[in-house]
Amino acid sequence: MPPEHGWSTTKYLNFIPELFKRAREKFGYDIELCHDVHSRLTPIEAAQLGKTLEPYRLKFLEDAVTYENPKGYKTIRNHTTTPLALGEKFNTIWDAKSLIENQYIDFVRTSATHGGGITPMKKLADFASLYHVRMAPHGAPDLSPICFMAHMHLDLWAPSFGVQESISFGTPELNEVFNFNATLKDGDIY
Repeated sequence: MPPEHGWSTTKYLNFIPELFKRAREKFGYDIELCHDVHSRLTPIEAAQLGKTLEPYRLKFLEDAVTYENPKGYKTIRNHTTTPLALGEKFNTIWDAKSLIENQYIDFVRTSATHGGGITPMKKLADFASLYHVRMAPHGAPDLSPICFMAHMHLDLWAPSFGVQESISFGTPELNEVFNFNATLKDGDIY
């Protein structure tokens, strides 16, 4: 197991902006950067973080706070222009409905396996596009290539496509179990 360290919100809020400052100094603004907060902050802390990250133009700040209280995202939205992403744990369009309608988020992160498959995801994408909210399907290592291929089909169709996450794309362990044909080239998947 990796070593565990005590959590310090103050240290975190001081460290993350410096991290993105250095990333932009080294890599410039031609690459898109995202940051997953893992719901560790209160709404006002997340708003502060989003505000301090504005100069580094993130693609999105993910899971800034828990989604159980959508008004937390209203607080964040009222204080920052950093785009917000949420939805890894969403199971239906109803989980995202008020967040999308109120434009508290900019990206929906639902996966096909959690969101009921391609058809419910298509409905979610259609609804999100009405409010200029983009799809960014979750692609954690616990999701199989079957889920990934479902996302690829959805991504090709979705008028509101934003980005596709894939942490475990093409790992030797997955390739032993699943036989699929997809290649990553210059940031695009074929």
